Amino acid sequence: MEPQELPSLQVTRHFLVFQAAIHKAPAGGSRLKAARLGRSRGGLTSKVHLASDPHCRPLAFILTEGQAADSPRFVPVLDKIKIRGPVGRPRTRPDAVAGDKAYSSRANRAHLRKRNIKAVIPEKADQAANRKKKGSRGGRPPSHDAELYKDRNSVERCINKIKAWRGLATRYDKTPESYLAGLHLRGAVIWIRSLRPTP
Repeated sequence: MEPQELPSLQVTRHFLVFQAAIHKAPAGGSRLKAARLGRSRGGLTSKVHLASDPHCRPLAFILTEGQAADSPRFVPVLDKIKIRGPVGRPRTRPDAVAGDKAYSSRANRAHLRKRNIKAVIPEKADQAANRKKKGSRGGRPPSHDAELYKDRNSVERCINKIKAWRGLATRYDKTPESYLAGLHLRGAVIWIRSLRPTP
């Protein structure tokens, strides 16, 4: 039986999806800040900010306390992404980036516009109301591709794949380095399985 050749990584539509997932940690312990643990309604929690591609494969992780806001981590996660192709430098600028309303801020949109990246992020209701209140001074509403936004569920499915490992669904690691190592290991497994040749 001849060995099958693995398919090369070809991403025809380079499209990233952002999301944050909260992971509960066991009670107890000290030095919460150093351990990237925070107190929220669910108790001691950590939050994983991640980006995935349309095939539910993780591309970058950032770990914070559970009560940390999503929007300020948008640019740091985007800066960590490097997709290596068959030749040349790794690609760092996607064609489009999708995220939920938590990432709808002027700073995030300006960063994407500066890098010539299409933003697929719906506008918050209060932002739309404030813009309309200003009249013509409020500017035009941001464009939103509703059809492309439908693919945002891929990051939810990516999170479900990550949480299939019980040690990641509920954080048992004391140090953030150990927990991040588990995230990267799980991400590597997801990528390897996705590159298996189809029969």
